Amino acid sequence: MNRRPGSTVYFWLFALLLAGCGGGDPFTYAKVSGKVTYEDGSVIPYGVMLQFHPQREPLDEKTHPRVGTAEVDPKTGEFSSVTSYQPNDGLVRGRHKVTIISLGGMIPPDIVPEEYTDVTRTPLEVDTAEQPFHLKVRKP
Repeated sequence: MNRRPGSTVYFWLFALLLAGCGGGDPFTYAKVSGKVTYEDGSVIPYGVMLQFHPQREPLDEKTHPRVGTAEVDPKTGEFSSVTSYQPNDGLVRGRHKVTIISLGGMIPPDIVPEEYTDVTRTPLEVDTAEQPFHLKVRKP
């Protein structure tokens, strides 16, 4: 055999590197879409983004499901490009609490009531098995 010195070491280092990079995310995702409006059906007149907070348990100390985000079209209230791990991959399957955040700072309380911006108080919850989502927000 005609091997260069150390080539076996390089082979195993390369193999270990590939094994470490191929793991990816252990969660499965569902493409989701929907609409967010006030309870009367009118759109929120402000640039907002939704955050979807998974309600499932972590797999272990280091493996937590990721929060998904989606920008809402201010003209229609619709959203479809939801990202959790990679662009437009959707949400970790299961239930999520939904918060509303501003695209440019804090949302004025006369646009969205404060409880919708706090994951511990938001009344909005969705399940990836029930689509499309139609989120209704109390008008201030």
